[in-house]
Order: sequence, then C-alpha cells, then structure tokens
Amino acid sequence: MATTPDIVKVSILGKDSIHCGFHLSSYIADTVISTLPASTYVLITDTNIAKLHLDDFTSAFRKALDVSSSLSRFLSHVIPPGETSKSRQGKAGIEDFLLQSACTRDTVVLALGGGVIGDLVGFVAATFMRGVRFVQIPTTLLAMVDSAVGGKTAIDTPHGKNLIGSFWQPQYVFIDASFLETLPPREFANGMAEVVKTAAIWNETEFTHLESRSSEIISAVQSGSTRSTLQGQLSSTRTDAQQLLLNIIIGSISVKAYIVTKDERETGLRNLVNFGHTVGHAIEAVLTPTILHGECVSVGMVLEAEIARKLGVLGQVAVGRLTRCIKAYDLPTTVTDPRIAQLPAARQLTVQRLLDIMKIDKKNSGPQKKVVLLSRIGKTHEERATAVDDRVIATVLAEACKVVPGTPRNDPVRMATPGSKSISNRALVLAALGEGTCRLKNLLHSDDTQVMMAALNDLKGASFEWEDGGETLVVHGGRGSLTTPPKGKELYLGNAGTAARFLTTVCTLAHPSADASTQTTVITGNARMKQRPCGPLVEALLSNGSSISYLETPGCLPLAINEGLKGGHIQLAASVSSQYVSSILLCAPYASTPEGTVLELTGGQVISQPYIDMTIAMMATFGITVTRRKNATGQPLDVYEIPKGVYKNPAAYNIESDASSATYPLAIAAITGTTCTIENIGSASLQGDAGFAKGVLEPMGCKVVQTENETTVTGPPKGQLRACGYVDMEPMTDAFLTASVLAAVTTQPSLQERRVDGITPNTTRILGIANQRVKECNRIRAMIDELAKFGVETKELDDGLEIYGKPIEELKENPSIHCYDDHRVAMAFSVLGTVVKGAILEEKACVAKTWPNWWDDLENKIGLSVEGVELDKASSAQVDRYSFPPSATIVLTGMRGAGKSHIGKLAATVLGLEYIDADEYLAEKVGMGLTEYVKEKGWPAFRTAELDAVLELLRTKPSGAVLSLGGGIVETPAAREALKNYRGPVVHVERDLEAIVKYLTEETSRPPYGDATIEEVFHRRDPWFAEAATHQFYSYFNPDATEEEKAVASKALKSEISRYFKHISGLQPNLAPNLAKGKRSYFLSLTYPDITPALSIMDDLTTGVDAVELRVDLLSPSGSVNAAGNIPPLSYVATQLAALRQSTTLPIVFTVRTKSQGGAFPDTAEAEAFQLMKFALRSGVEYVDVEITWSEKQIEALSRVKGFSKIIASWHDWTGGFKWTSVTATEHHATASRLGDIVKLVGKANKVTDNFELVSFVESVSASPTSKPIIAINMGAEGQLSRVLNSTFSPVSHPLLPTKAAPGQLSFAQIQTALNLIGQLPAKQFYLFGAPIQHSPSPTLHNTGFQTLGLLHKFNLLETAEVNSDGVKAVLTAPDFGGAAVTIPCKLDVIQLLDGGVSDDASVIGAVNTVIPRTKPDGSVSLYGDNTDWQAIRALVAQRLTHSITKSTTGLVIGAGGTSRAAIYALHDLGLSTIFIFNRTLESAMKLASSFPDAYGLQVVDSLDGFSSELEAPSVIVGTVPADGTSLQQGEAGVYLPPTLFTRTPSGVVIDMAYKPAETPLLTLAKTSAPESWARVAGVEILLEQGYRQFEIWTGRRAPRKVISEAVMKFYHS
Repeated sequence: MATTPDIVKVSILGKDSIHCGFHLSSYIADTVISTLPASTYVLITDTNIAKLHLDDFTSAFRKALDVSSSLSRFLSHVIPPGETSKSRQGKAGIEDFLLQSACTRDTVVLALGGGVIGDLVGFVAATFMRGVRFVQIPTTLLAMVDSAVGGKTAIDTPHGKNLIGSFWQPQYVFIDASFLETLPPREFANGMAEVVKTAAIWNETEFTHLESRSSEIISAVQSGSTRSTLQGQLSSTRTDAQQLLLNIIIGSISVKAYIVTKDERETGLRNLVNFGHTVGHAIEAVLTPTILHGECVSVGMVLEAEIARKLGVLGQVAVGRLTRCIKAYDLPTTVTDPRIAQLPAARQLTVQRLLDIMKIDKKNSGPQKKVVLLSRIGKTHEERATAVDDRVIATVLAEACKVVPGTPRNDPVRMATPGSKSISNRALVLAALGEGTCRLKNLLHSDDTQVMMAALNDLKGASFEWEDGGETLVVHGGRGSLTTPPKGKELYLGNAGTAARFLTTVCTLAHPSADASTQTTVITGNARMKQRPCGPLVEALLSNGSSISYLETPGCLPLAINEGLKGGHIQLAASVSSQYVSSILLCAPYASTPEGTVLELTGGQVISQPYIDMTIAMMATFGITVTRRKNATGQPLDVYEIPKGVYKNPAAYNIESDASSATYPLAIAAITGTTCTIENIGSASLQGDAGFAKGVLEPMGCKVVQTENETTVTGPPKGQLRACGYVDMEPMTDAFLTASVLAAVTTQPSLQERRVDGITPNTTRILGIANQRVKECNRIRAMIDELAKFGVETKELDDGLEIYGKPIEELKENPSIHCYDDHRVAMAFSVLGTVVKGAILEEKACVAKTWPNWWDDLENKIGLSVEGVELDKASSAQVDRYSFPPSATIVLTGMRGAGKSHIGKLAATVLGLEYIDADEYLAEKVGMGLTEYVKEKGWPAFRTAELDAVLELLRTKPSGAVLSLGGGIVETPAAREALKNYRGPVVHVERDLEAIVKYLTEETSRPPYGDATIEEVFHRRDPWFAEAATHQFYSYFNPDATEEEKAVASKALKSEISRYFKHISGLQPNLAPNLAKGKRSYFLSLTYPDITPALSIMDDLTTGVDAVELRVDLLSPSGSVNAAGNIPPLSYVATQLAALRQSTTLPIVFTVRTKSQGGAFPDTAEAEAFQLMKFALRSGVEYVDVEITWSEKQIEALSRVKGFSKIIASWHDWTGGFKWTSVTATEHHATASRLGDIVKLVGKANKVTDNFELVSFVESVSASPTSKPIIAINMGAEGQLSRVLNSTFSPVSHPLLPTKAAPGQLSFAQIQTALNLIGQLPAKQFYLFGAPIQHSPSPTLHNTGFQTLGLLHKFNLLETAEVNSDGVKAVLTAPDFGGAAVTIPCKLDVIQLLDGGVSDDASVIGAVNTVIPRTKPDGSVSLYGDNTDWQAIRALVAQRLTHSITKSTTGLVIGAGGTSRAAIYALHDLGLSTIFIFNRTLESAMKLASSFPDAYGLQVVDSLDGFSSELEAPSVIVGTVPADGTSLQQGEAGVYLPPTLFTRTPSGVVIDMAYKPAETPLLTLAKTSAPESWARVAGVEILLEQGYRQFEIWTGRRAPRKVISEAVMKFYHS
C-alpha cells in the first residue's frame, strides 16, 4: 500500500482545496478519482513538463483507476510550451482535442504546468460545455503562489495580456514542492517575485523572514533531487531546507487565499495582489518573452513603491528594504539592469508607451491609473488600488527630470538628510565584526549600504534583521568569523567605492568554506568600478603577506582574495584615498600578529584626514582604541598603532545624517535667498563636510548658525552670492561639486582675505580635490564640461579648478546635463536647476547611491516641483553608440576569412581581455558542429540560435572581453538591430576580397554558403556590416611580401592592434600628449600620391613629431593628382591608411583639403568628403581635419560619431588678404571653436610684422580658461616665424619628402634650433652618475638624439661612487639641470636626494636609474626618481614573444642581484603567474624571493637542468649575472648553463642584461641549442631601450631610435 504523504491544507472560499506537500503524484490521482468522479480525466501539459512528469502521472492515474475498478478514461494532451500557446488558437486546439475525444460535461481537466498552462486550461474548463471541473497542479513557484490560486483564467491577445478570460475556481490546487527541484534558478527567482510581493502588501514578519534568509531559501532548491527516495513526503523525513521551502510557499498562498476569500471577483481588496503589476505588466508587454513575468513585476514593485514615496505615503526605508529584498533573489529592480537594458526591445520602454499600455489594463480609465500603494512593509495605503495621476507616474518612470525654478514653497525649510554613507558603511563593518548585538539607527538605505550588507551576508560575517518598521537594523555580530562565499559566487559591488575598499581587507579575514570547496573570495563591480584604483591598498596588503590577485586590470577590481591578514608593520600609500587607510584600520584588530598592527602612511600628503579620524573615533565606540604616534615636538605622525582585539558592539549606535548630502538643501537656500535648517548635523559632527556651511557658504554671503547638532543657512537675496576666492576643500572633497554650482552664479567679489593674485574678483578657486578624478567619474572634468553647457567658464588645475561666476540671467537655459551615473553630479546640478529654466538632469536614478528619495524630498519637503523628462532615445541613439565605458566588451564582425579570430586573439592578448568565439560558444551550447546543425535544423533555426547565443554573451559578458561573431550574424534584421543597440564598440574587420576568397576556398569547418558565391555573399553583407558597426579595422595584406617582410608586418600588426583597440575603446586613446597647454606639438605632413615609398623611411621622416598628417586629397592610384579636382577611391584610401598604420603608431591627422583652401579636393564634393572623414573616424584615426566652410549640420553629425577621436576645425586663406586683426578672424575662430576640439586658422604673411598680429590674436583668444587649442600659422617665407612660435600641432616638413605641403614649412629640427636662438628652448645639461662609467655609451645615445632633433642639450659623465658629493649636489641644483641617468653603485643611494619622491615601480624595485626635475606651480623645482630598466625588459619581451602569455606561462631570472629585481618586476607586470629564480647562492635567491609579495609567484630552483613537471618550462629567461659569471662547461667557475635550458619550450625570449661581450655564454647557448623561434636580446639592446625611455621622459619627444641605435652600435663595436 502506498504511503500517504503528510499534507498541509490551506482554506480558500470555505474549502480546504489547496493541498501542499512533497511527491504527491499518487496522492493527487487517488484524491481526484475518489472525490471527483468523472467519465474522463484529461491531463494537459506542455512538452517540457511532459518529459519530466507525464509518465509518473499517467502511471499514478491508471493505477488508481485500476484499484477503484473504475471504467473512467485517463487521457493526456501535450501542447507547445511558452506564452504563444496562451492564445485564441491555443485554446481552440485544446477544445478540439476534447471534442474529438468525446469528452462530456462531467469531464475533469487537470492543468499540469506553469502559469501559461494553468491560465489557458482554466479558461478552457470555464467555457467547455459551459463549464467543467478542473484541477490545478502548478509546477513552477510562480504558478504555485500566484496564478494557480484564486480562479483567474485568461488568454492573451495582440492588444495585451489576460484580456479575455473568466473567474473559474479549481476544485483543487495541489502544491508539490518537489517539482521545484527541476526548476532552473531563474524560474525559481521568477516565482520569488510574487512571494516577496505578497509579504510586502500583507505580512511584515514574513517579509523580514524573506529578507534575512534569502541564501537559505535559494539553497533550498539546490540540494539535489529526492525523486528516487521520496524524501520529504512524510514530515518526519523532511530536511530543514525542504520545510523552509514549504513554509515559504504556504505563507504566500495563505495570504492570497484569504484575500480571494474576501474578494473573489476583484471588486477592491483583491486589487492588492496586483502590487507591482500595473507598471510590471506594461513592461512585460514590451519585453515578453525575453524577460519573465516575475522579473517585470520586480521592477514594477520598486517603481510603484517609488510612486508611493513621491506621493508622500511611503518612506525611503521601505523602498530600500523592498529593493534590497528583491535583489537578494537575483531579480532586476530597474529597467537599466543589464539583463533588460541590452535588449533591443528595451528602447521601446518609453514613458508614453508604458502609459499607453496601462490604459488597456482592466482596472484603469482616463488620465489616472490604479496603482497599489504601500504605506509601509506589510501594509497598503488603502485596501484597494489607488487612482494616481499620469503626471506622477510619468515623473517616476522617466529616466531624466528637471527642477522647476522658483522659491521653495516650504521656506523656511526644516529637514534631516539620510544617514551618512561614510558612517553607515563603517558601522556595518564594525557591528558585523563585533561581538554581541548592535542596533543601528538612521542607517542610510541606499545602493551602497545594500551592497555592503549583501556582501557581509554572503561572507556569513553577521546576521541582520529589522525593527521599528525598518528604521532600525539589528546586527548580530560574528566576532570576525567570516567564510568565503560558495564556489562561483562573486561579491558584486556595482559602483560602490567605499564598499569595494573596505571589503578588500575584510575579505582577507574570510576562512575557507567548511567543505574547503572555496579558498578565495572574488569581489568585482561595474565598468566604472573596474577603473577606480585600489592598487595602493592591494599592494600594502600584498606586502604584508596577504594573497590577492588582480583578475583583469592591475590596480583595479576584480580581485581574488585569500585568507590572511598578518598585521605587524604595514606601509600604505595614502595620497589617493583615505578609504584605503580606513579599510586596514577597521580590520587590523583581527590580524594574526599577537602584538597588534602598526600602520604607517607613506607617499606624501594624506587625503581626507577627517575621514580617518572618523574611523578611529567609531572604532573607539566599538571598544578598540587606536593610538596615533607623535614626534618629539608633539606633532602627530602618520603612524597608527592598532591593538589586537574584538570589537564590543554597543547596544545601539545612532548614525549621523550625511553631511555631504546636507550641502544640497543648504545650497538651495543659499542660491534662492531662503532659509534651511538641517537637523542632526552640526559642529560636533564626525564628518568633514559638516564644515561646508561655515567654510564655504558663510564666505559667500550666507548667514550661518551652527550648533552642535543643527545647521541653519539663510542665503543673501537671489543673485547676490559672493565668490569664494581661494578655498581648500581637501577636508570636504565631496562637497566641491556643490560649491562649484554656487560659484557659477556669484556676482559679488570674494572677501579680500580670500582673493588670489592674478584672478578676477568673481573667481572661485577650489583646491585640494585631486582625488575627485577617481571617484564615480572624473568629477573635476565633469563639472567643467557640464557647467560649460550653462555658459559658465572654468579652468582645470592640477589640484582642482577655477569657476568664473556670472549673473543668473546670463546663464544659458535648457541645458541637458549628463550626470555620469554619479549621485553627487546629479544633486549638485539640481541646485543650479532651481534658478535656471529647463535644466535637464539626464540620469536621475543615480541619486540612489546616497539619497534615493532626493527628488521626492525636493518636492515634498523643500517645496520645489520636479518634472519627469523623456529623453529622445531615437535622436540620441547615434550619440549613445559612441558613449560606452572603456571596459565594454569589444564585438568583432566581418566576413569569415577576414581575420576576426586572429585579430581578436591578438587584441585580447594586448588588452588583457578574455577572447570569446561566438561560433565556438554556439557549437558547445547546441552540442554539435555548426555545419551539422544547419544540415539538421536549417538556416532559419541556426540564425535564431545564433542570435540567442550572441544576446546571451552580451548580457553575461558586458565587459572585459573581445567577442568575435560569425560572418553571417548580419543576415537577419533582428541581429543587426541588436548590434546597433549594443552600447560598446562593434568593429567591422575588413580584408581584401581576393584574400577572403582564397581563404574560404580552402576552409571547410563552417557551413557552406549554398548556391551563392563568396563574392555575392560579400557584396550582400558589406552594407549590413557597415550599418551595424561603430568602427572598422582593415586587415592589410600584401600578397607580394617576402617572408622577412611578412615577419615585420606581423610585428607591426600586433602593435597596430594594440593602438587601435585601446583608442577606439577609450582604454588608452592614442592622442598626442604634447597637445597640452604649456607644451609644443608637431605633425609631419605627408605629400605623396602613394605613401608606399615613404614606409621604409617613416622612422626618419617622423623624427621628433607627435603625429603624421595624411593628405588624403593628394592621394592618387595613378601617381598623379587630377588638377581639376582629386577624389581618391575609398578603397585606395583604406589601403593607404592601413599601410601607414603598419609603419607608425603615431596619431594620424586625416586631412581632405579642398582646392579653395589650398588642396586638391573638389569644393563641390561634400558628400564624398564626409564619406571619407566618417571612414577615418570608424577606422580609429585620432584627428580629422574638417574645414568650417562645409555644412555645419554635416560637421555636427560627424562630431557625434567621433568617439575618442578629435576634430580639427580648420580655415585657410591663400590670398594674403586675411588679417588677424579683422572681425573675420574672430568670427572664424568662434565658428571653429564651436565645431571642433582644436582650432586651426591659416593665413599668408605679406610682411614679418603680420606674425606679431598673429601672436596677439592667439594670446587674446587663449586668455579664456575654456579656450581650445589653436593652430595659428602664416604661410610663406615671411610667415616662417609664426611656425616657430606656434605651440599646437605645427605642421612640419622633412628634407626626405618630395614636396612641402605648404609654402614656408620648416622641418622639426629647424624649429628647435630657432626656438633656442630666441630663448624659448634653452639648452640643458644631462648627466650619468656612477662608477666606473668612462666607457659608457650613454653620452653617445643621448647626444645623438639631441643633435638629430635639433636640440642643443648636452649629456655628460659625472663619475662618482658617492651621490652625496658636492659635485653631484651642485649639478642637481643648477638652473640648467635637465636630468640624470644613474647606474651602480648609486641607484639606491640617490633616492635620499629626491625630494619629489619616486615612482611606485622604482619603490618596489628599490632602485632609481632616472632623475627628473619637475617644476612646481610656485616655480620651484623638485627631483623625482623613476626606473626604466624594468620598462625596457618588459617592452622587449612583449615585442619579441611570439605567443600569448597565459596563466601557465612561466619565466626564469638567473641571478639575485639588484638587476634581478627589475627583471622580476617586469615579468610580473607582463602577467607571468610563475617566475623561477636561480642563483649560485641559494640563500640569496631565497632572500630575494621573500622580499616580494606571494602574488608574484616566485619559486626558487636549485638547478637549471630541470623544472617541475607540473609547470611549463620557462619561455622568458632573463640573465642578470655578469658574462664572466656564467659558463657552458660543467665544472668551470660560474653558473653552469645546461644545453636543455632552451629545448623544453618551442619559442620564447632570452635576455642577457650583461652589456659585454656581445655574445655572452647565455646568448651563445640560445643560438646553438634553442629552436629558431626563440628571440635573443643582448644587453646593449636593453641599454638602448631604457635609454630611449629616459630620453622621452626628459625631452617629451620620441627618441629617434634608428639614428641613435646606429650611433651606439658603432660606438659599442669600436
């Protein structure tokens, strides 16, 4: 006899018809047959469920019928899965089956499946034979807790979901929780959305349960199948996880059952279960079927909660809790979630579209929508849906907003800001690490704190629960006991910088999981977070013995962190962020060293000391006292002593309001002339930003009254703010944005004591904020760019900026402000929006980081109206395509055979990214080869599967990868649309058709093209590739090249790929660094009709210049320029550009000069000109010269697609009639400034004095702080002086060129000589310090370079073994000192003379070989040290190594002296995970290895004759032992080099640092025994490479390598 399962019954409508348990198939059959007699039982399911459960149910029903001796029939009917079946046609198909099967009115229909099956079959039952009995057997969590309960049945129509249906109650609802064991995680989360919804509207206790036990609930369905054992069928056999899962389901069902019982027909109360559905259904209508119902409802719940918050009926605490709870189940909370935002359909989620869809909702009518409003967690505002105006909904849904200017209606305002983000995050860490229970009050409910809590929860460091309706967070501390998350679980921190820094150290405290399955914690973040630095913190921890590795970009997240915080003495560079300091301080009590920790801060000025003081004060409150050391005079040192111990949690801790956030309402009072009082922030605050009112607003003319706990500000009459003059905002850096927007509208002069000489009285100069460049965005740059949209002029400084105030009425109206996803940018500009009409804040949601309800508080508490703004997605789409984060995944498209795989792999290698082949991914996903798939499924199915795979890859790999797509991806409109909607670089890889045909004729691994020829497919797809791509890369191929030329071309291709992809992605735009103010820059003008003859001499031609100008108008395939107007074919320009890229990595200036402007291009061929220029930008050309005589509309369109390239807006006059003193000159400059990034104006000098007018003009237009770089030149012999004086991109010629591009052009060397003669480029003296150095080639190296560039500098020898000598000091302090090279024995001792510090590289290596004088802002000079030895090693390995560096690549360093440290540092920087060290004295090798962090992967070996079989043999070998210290004969003195050293690896690079002889034993061995693919690098090559880098550091010019190399090698061999 079958076991009777233990059942929990839930009553609905007076009947116990909902039965819940595990493994119920037999129970269901017995119950239905015994209580619902019928002639026929029909089970309807879909093909997916049928595979899993149909056999069990068929067997159970037939057995039950046999036992009861029933003559009834059991039938089953299987339909296709998915929402498309839930239609009129789907319903008719089931009805036809029932009729054909002769089913009668006593039939019982059973719905086995998810919500689609339940809704559809229920509606069939409601109408078949005017209604038959039916039973719900839901198989998904969503159906169990939602659609199966309550009797709602329906089908969809093209007009919307569930529009045709009826109420038809099932006889039973059987909840078999064992079904969930086969449910995919995403489907489980889909159902949890409804569970969260039910708790949110009805039961706060249940909601708290869902909040605090999310990990347990999720793991409850991941415990494996119990189908064979029937575990859980009896309550005595249920696991804790099973019982938890069942309780969750029953709790949710019980609420809905109660509501349905009270209001079966949805006349009021039952509306409540539609919480999240009014907006969620509208979103679902657009995104279905890609985004699931529960995912859409999750977003809808958050948005409807925000509607309630805007109406003032719900607090932010509840919104924060709801959002956090939803996120805990991996559900989206906004339409900007990557899972939604990257879908092509997401562009249709406009406010108006959503409102239009909501109109069709059965509950809605007119300009109002019925929305369920929460009043708190567990309670709704009304016991029905509330009518809400469309305007309110639109404001919440809109991605942008604007503040309506005016006077605050609630003046005087009295309010409190949210809890401090800084204190909240510190309190969370302290309480979690502490012992006992702590109640945190006024905790900030924001994205940042949600991230921190989620991470601490994942680390099992503490448990959390809420009290007082979510106003109080109860933290049960874990005493510092943390555990690494489950395997595969990463801690995703978004853009939460504070959390990222704090958790970096916290994670070093995490023990491996109990089963030892995970030893490592991975923390990661969004694209911007992966750019923000954490290097100094990580390096400090590494130096202290922690095991941390960078998974992508060195110095940034993501990080892999292992357990281990040693403590003792820790040194930390704290000049970038005080959060590094706080991170170590907070965790130091738990370090393993019993004596405690001493934290020493290095690297100069410590940033944001008040935040360090805040951390120390809070630690004291939690029972750990930190001592700051003092010197003999009592001055505090940057050294802190932290005792070992355990935090003791106070019973309660009240978190101050956020002082940074308080600056915004106070600033509104200041700018509008009203009064605002902020509670809970006063003079006793721990936060530095609390000083904003007194330190900034009071000097600006505001009345400030500040008590210990309160701050009141009254602004002067509107428009009468005073400039701040000089203000050091280092103690309150985050508040500088607020100060900047106020400074923009200052009209009164600053206080006398704050004025700065040389600046106007209405200027505000803010300093001390350099760290703001590495926040959520570069905030200094952001303020400059966005203030410019109001017409406000600014000037960027090294440590801050200047703002030049102007009257409010002079500011430009209706600017659209990009907020950079930065909360502080958005809130700061909302202050300016209170006085400037129409200012649009484009990303209003970014305020969720610290003040999620800012816009609501602005309206409800301050009294200023806020309106939603719908951004024009269509018009901005083109702009958006070129606005992507630098880390965005790079997508490659193009014909098969174009070289995508080869180029993609090289790009991934040089950029340090993951390479993904979409075809290989698809083949793995479908489980067969693609040719086989096409044969079996056909092309349409293949294209669908291909697009699904690509969308999945773009969703799961939005950053950090190079993705190569199949050649046919553009064949479908849907795929092309998907590529056009992707926010990242899409690169069309092109190749000559002939080469593609040759390749594809021989290749057979991919499906054939069918009847079409390769040429036909090429021409069909080419425009589609162009349409879908943002960029294009031409794979240059010379079929006539020799093997030697092919090898050179391969090396050049690797270099070009590095340049190209770094430029177009924004990782490292290839722009000329000397274009900055105060420097001089030049470009070489190429005047060839075919540049091929110039390629071999390109190094000579480009000596000293910063860029190369390609005169496209002079290019001609025939070799002669058409005098009537020359338009070179695009294909020819493409090959010329690609060939030029193979010969130089310099930026290219792409110029199409018209005949009227002195060129050869027809003036009437505008379309052809812009086709060429767009091609240039798509090809990654860095600068495009655009004549301002062209259509401005065309120029503006071109500018929108420039990406990271720059537009040179130019105008030329060849007649000699142009005057620099004329109005025409001013007008042309204004036009060029508006249209371009660089201005170029060229006239013709009739006399020398014309040059003086030019200089005066340049000085005049450059006086503005916002002026753009200008190229101003006079042509002709009389104008040559202007070419010497011009500082920006002076066009130069070269003696080797066939012609000059313009009359009067000079060479680079001629200009340098002229600059020296007029005192603009004084000669400098350079030196080499060391001993012995009499035979050093350094003078030859540098003096050859100086002479070649026309520089009158001189390099000298200063032989000394003692850097403290008077001679060295005299040289270093001489006014003409230009720099010094340093060699043994002075590399370490020289550091003591460097008052400007040393580079991080030199610090780790422990040696300086380059001294650089730097001029400070006050004119004084400091000395800075660097090391170019390691750079030379790294560069030559990267150049010569023929294979990619992988995780298994290893290196070998022979020797343990000083040079070996540079070698180790270089190999580690290259990404080698294991570096072997061999030294004749083993002890020295061990000492060397122990001086580096574990992350360097150093292994000491005692023999060169064999390496561990578990690791690859080294493919990079660096010898650092003198040549006479090595031997090829065993038994001789020195290190024995065995013949096997090179034979175990097919290719590699060997470097011998020994300078002489040319053929050292190591290089000789490589020559005789290594495979041919091993590259040999002699010591003299290293000397040259490090010398080139010194030369470039000192002069700011590229070293003329070819000339220098020839001179040095001649000296060397002499």
